[in-house]
Amino acid sequence: MGFFGRGGLRLLHCLLYAVWQVGSGQVHYSVTEEAKHGTFVGRIAQDLGLEIGDLVSRLFRMVSADRRDYLEVNVQNGILFVNSRIDREELCGRSPVCSIHLEVIVERPLQVFHVEVEIKDINDNQPVFSVSQKNLFIYESSPLDSRFPLEGALDADIGVNAVLTYRLSPNDFFSLDIQNNEEQIKPLGLVLKKLLDREETPEFHLLLTATDGGKPELTGTVQLQITVLDVNDNAPKFDKKVYKVRLAENSLNGTMVIKVTASDMDEGTNNQITYSFESDVPPNILSKFAIDPMDGDIRVIGQIDFEESKSYQIQVEATDKGIPKMVGHCMILVEVIDTNDNVPEVSVKSLSLPVPEDSPSGTVIALISVSDRDSGTNGQVTCSLSPPGPFTLVSTFRNYYSLVLEGSVDRERVPAYELVVTARDGGSPALWATARVSVAIADVNDNAPAFEQPVYTVFVKENNPPGCHIFTVSAVDRDAQENALVSYSLVERRVGERPLSSYVSVHSESGKVYALQPLDHEELELLQFQVSARDAGFPPLGSNVSLQVFVLDENDNAPVVLPPHAGVSPVTELVSQSVAVGHVVAKIRAVDADSGYNAWLSYEQLPEVGVGRSPFRVGLYTGEISTTRALEETDGQRQMLLVLVKDHGEPPLSATATLSISVVESGQALKASSGVPRSVASAGKEAMALDVNVYLIIAICSVSSLLVLSLLLYVALRCSGPQQGVYGPGKPTPVCSSEVGSWSYSQQQRQKVCSGEGGAKSDLMVFSPNLPPCSGPADSAELQEVVMEHLGKVKLVIYYFFFHITDRPLLEYTCSEDRNYVLSRLCTSSSIQHHAL
Repeated sequence: MGFFGRGGLRLLHCLLYAVWQVGSGQVHYSVTEEAKHGTFVGRIAQDLGLEIGDLVSRLFRMVSADRRDYLEVNVQNGILFVNSRIDREELCGRSPVCSIHLEVIVERPLQVFHVEVEIKDINDNQPVFSVSQKNLFIYESSPLDSRFPLEGALDADIGVNAVLTYRLSPNDFFSLDIQNNEEQIKPLGLVLKKLLDREETPEFHLLLTATDGGKPELTGTVQLQITVLDVNDNAPKFDKKVYKVRLAENSLNGTMVIKVTASDMDEGTNNQITYSFESDVPPNILSKFAIDPMDGDIRVIGQIDFEESKSYQIQVEATDKGIPKMVGHCMILVEVIDTNDNVPEVSVKSLSLPVPEDSPSGTVIALISVSDRDSGTNGQVTCSLSPPGPFTLVSTFRNYYSLVLEGSVDRERVPAYELVVTARDGGSPALWATARVSVAIADVNDNAPAFEQPVYTVFVKENNPPGCHIFTVSAVDRDAQENALVSYSLVERRVGERPLSSYVSVHSESGKVYALQPLDHEELELLQFQVSARDAGFPPLGSNVSLQVFVLDENDNAPVVLPPHAGVSPVTELVSQSVAVGHVVAKIRAVDADSGYNAWLSYEQLPEVGVGRSPFRVGLYTGEISTTRALEETDGQRQMLLVLVKDHGEPPLSATATLSISVVESGQALKASSGVPRSVASAGKEAMALDVNVYLIIAICSVSSLLVLSLLLYVALRCSGPQQGVYGPGKPTPVCSSEVGSWSYSQQQRQKVCSGEGGAKSDLMVFSPNLPPCSGPADSAELQEVVMEHLGKVKLVIYYFFFHITDRPLLEYTCSEDRNYVLSRLCTSSSIQHHAL
């Protein structure tokens, strides 16, 4: 019978071991308990497929579930060895399977392996009885084969090391009896083989020895002190030898466990029974259960915890009041039923933070383990992650999860994530626990610096001091730290024959643009260049912005009188004494290198000291010298005129021209027509112009009308076009003189002064400031009114045609080549020097 019981235990142990091995981790090792420090366990690096030389560089580390350092790995050879004493009984108790679960973590890239090391039992615990001496009281009237139960020994080992055999010291009265039953319980007892006689042998001193099945064998002993009693020869007898009961954990104090009943065939006091636990019942039973000595009710008096103990074995005695007292025995098997009273535990074991925002999908962020002390469905834990986002939980091994990146992350949109891991068990009602994981997103250089607008327009006055600040560019980078540190530089190119860096520079940190030298409007009207903004990331990213620097004119150029009146010596002009009033004697021509009002010239005659009213006058804006009255003999034969040419700048600049006029007789004037200056010859042509045919007058008026209509149509089209921005390059705006209604152009490289010869009394002046041509309906109406006012003076056109009739060059009507100047301009005759154009 004993052999059969031992074989059944071995078979059960083998089945449990096979099931456990199938469900083990990725690598399985085994080592005996109490192994010495340094004992070889396994070549873990080789078995996991890791290179031994990479263990240090990849940050090889091993984590135990209970944080104990029982085992260690030599990173030099990849061998797993015993690091400290392992006591299987301390680690796993009497569990048939005992193992240490290890997590092996390597970085770069992150990998997680699970290793289980089985701790094998050795026979290092001897059988132990609960007491060193057992006192038994046996009535002498006990019949043969009477059985007296004994408490067996306990062995902390498992398997064959815990299989106990008993032997009793030799005697003639008692033998040892071991019984097997369906509950695999082996009640130990003494069997009476020979009738007792108290008068002959009142006491027996026997030695009970328990021997385990280990190699070598270990033993334990207990002294049996048997006292032979007299008289009462019937012991109480329970209804059952073994009672089974199921009890829910956390039962309230006072909860009925079971009621036991025993009977005694004796009479009188020998039939009165009291119930009690056996004297050698373990303390944990006495702290949780109590029995009523009169009625045999067993009730709960302490905390019943399934996680502490899943079952209890209680030995109950029924003792009568006879002399001597007789005792009956039974066993109570209490099975504790688990309830869902333990909240799952969540532990975040390893974090790889922060997470670069360019991390690929599948990157492992953290390792999470969960556990529940309950059993069955109450201990089955599932995990969930909230809020929804680019992260997910992936089950890796049993109750282990990996927090994995499954989408893309953008630090500029979400710099950090606050995640909540919820572990929920399968109980009813379910219990849950949460753990918070803060995942910070690390920046990568994925944003180039950006300017507010692609083009900036800047206006700078000419003659600026060297090194003056003219503008500040600013770019914003959405990245962080050095990836957002922006530096500025010029995109180098050549401006004419000189490098751009000789004109401007930009501060690398502030973005301030400086003019390195004074700018000259007459030399450079528009300076276009690009500034580059580049961050300090790796690789660096950059972007460019364009700057249009318009150099505004200042009145820094005085008017220049053109030949033939530009010399120091005065030019002599001949005029007939009989010329009519208004006859043009000569014309002073001058140019100004400035533009706009700074180049708008006016002419005035300076009075001579001691000379009366002069018979000549100078056109305010034309520079034409004409007669104001008929010439008289008192006027003299020679007149000296001093003409002041002045611009409209602030302050105005001026130049002077001296002209000598000789008055001759009419006949002399005709003879000298071939050799005199142009003013005299022009007088004859003007006389011819007075006799023009009436049909020519009609043609001129028709052409003038067409010109007026064309200009009105042009103005209407211009004002209906899109408006220019405040910083955009402006179109030239025609500005008419208020006094004589003449038009003119300032002298620039692309804006040319136009003038013609003849007797025209009006000038045409056009200024081109960089301003929007039509900023609104009011400006458009005002412009049309001005144009209508001046175009009403069609004598300008008539004079032009008269110039043509008198063999003067026809003023050419063309369009500007520059896109910034779209108004048509009148170009001068060939007599004007080319540089004045």
